[in-house]
Amino acid sequence: MNIIPAENIFSDLQKTSPAERQKFFNFLAEKAFSDEGDCSHEELFGDLRDAYFTANEAIEYLEISMATFRRYIRDGKISSSTEVGNSKLFLADDLRRLKAAMKLVKG
Repeated sequence: MNIIPAENIFSDLQKTSPAERQKFFNFLAEKAFSDEGDCSHEELFGDLRDAYFTANEAIEYLEISMATFRRYIRDGKISSSTEVGNSKLFLADDLRRLKAAMKLVKG
């Protein structure tokens, strides 16, 4: 079996067109999360649990405006996990929980 390092796969993926990347991730999601799939969500994305997002990355992930994001911070719905210089960073797992809560509220 020929094992390809993850870094090589990622590098090759970056060279594809946006349409092909979308096709790849749709295919991956269908196969990984189907009954026949042999990958769990944790296996695919578990390494991102402790990843940090900038405010701009967080609002993109949450699909909200910067004003709404700032209001969530003010209201204590989310808080930064660490700071690097003047930049506040937000833990991916915290953002995931907030997004799940937002979906529950919307119904």
